[in-house]
Amino acid sequence: MYSRLLRVLYAITGDSASAEDCVQEAFMRAFAAWGRYRPEKPAEAWMHQIAVNTAISHRRRAKLRTIGEVLRRLGRPGHGGDPADTAGRSDLIHALAALPPKVAADFVLRYHHGFTNREIARFDGVSERMVGIRLNRAREELAQALGAEWRGELPTSQTQGVVVHRESTGFRDA
Repeated sequence: MYSRLLRVLYAITGDSASAEDCVQEAFMRAFAAWGRYRPEKPAEAWMHQIAVNTAISHRRRAKLRTIGEVLRRLGRPGHGGDPADTAGRSDLIHALAALPPKVAADFVLRYHHGFTNREIARFDGVSERMVGIRLNRAREELAQALGAEWRGELPTSQTQGVVVHRESTGFRDA
C-alpha cells in the first residue's frame, strides 16, 4: 500500500521527497483518526482519500510558500531553472504535476496501477462518470503538453495489467 500511495502522491506533488513526506503524514493522520473510521468503504480507499487530501494540502501550502518567500527573501529570480530540478524529472512527471491533483491521482491509479474506473470511483467517493471525465481531461491536457503522438503510449481498455512506461516516469517498484 505504501508504494502505491507513494506513486499517486508523486504524481500529485511532482517531487519524490514531498510525496514521501505526504505518505508518512497521511499514515499518521489515519492512525490518529482510526477511532472515527466507518467501514462504509474499504480501509484502503479511506487511506487513499486521506493521502490525496494530504498531498493536495501540501501542494497548496508549497505554492503559497514558494512564490512569496522567494520574492521576499531573494528578489526576482534570474533566467533559467535549476539544472538539478530538470535532470531527475521527465516530461510526463512535469505534465502530471501541472494537472489538478485529483485528475493526476486518477490517471496514475488507472494507467499505472491498473485500477478500473469503478474501483477509482469507490476510492474517491465519486461517480464512475466523474472518473471518466477526469481521465479524459488528463489525456487531453497530457496530449497538449506532450504532443498528440503521446496518446499512442496509453493502453486500451482491453489491455490487462496496464503500465505507463515506468522508466520514463521515474516510478520505482518497492
